[in-house]
Amino acid sequence: MEIHDNGPMRNAFDIDTATRENSNYRKVAWTGEHLQVVLMSIPPGSSIGLEVHKGTDQFLRLEAGQGRAVMGPSKDDLPFEQDVRDGWSIQVPAGTWHDVINTGSEPMRLYAIYAPTHHAQGIVQATAADAEADEEAGRDEPPTWVAEVDTAGEEKA
Repeated sequence: MEIHDNGPMRNAFDIDTATRENSNYRKVAWTGEHLQVVLMSIPPGSSIGLEVHKGTDQFLRLEAGQGRAVMGPSKDDLPFEQDVRDGWSIQVPAGTWHDVINTGSEPMRLYAIYAPTHHAQGIVQATAADAEADEEAGRDEPPTWVAEVDTAGEEKA
């Protein structure tokens, strides 16, 4: 299924099919002024990556596979642990350290909704290493037309 991030324009697509067919670590499907829809595929034994978003709430929904969600107030204190699978959602408040680890034997397919927008419009990153390289090079910044939020001090473990 082909999806094109048309920015803050009206849009509709079959998110279940798009998520299940996505094989990229991260694919931005739609970017609005106040929120963003991102498709993800996490290989067995891998994870989204322990991180915190200072000014962004996040909603994640698994469409295929299984995993374990962990969250907490710091990267060394993650008291929330929940096994999740197809059909489950995870809500991550801004400022919460979090990770989702694929505990299954097949790719974990999920989508994330960031509010406000967190990634570059339409960016596609095949692997977590590609995503990290884009972030370090400044290629994964939200467009200038999105609502401004102070995200200074964002960290990854």
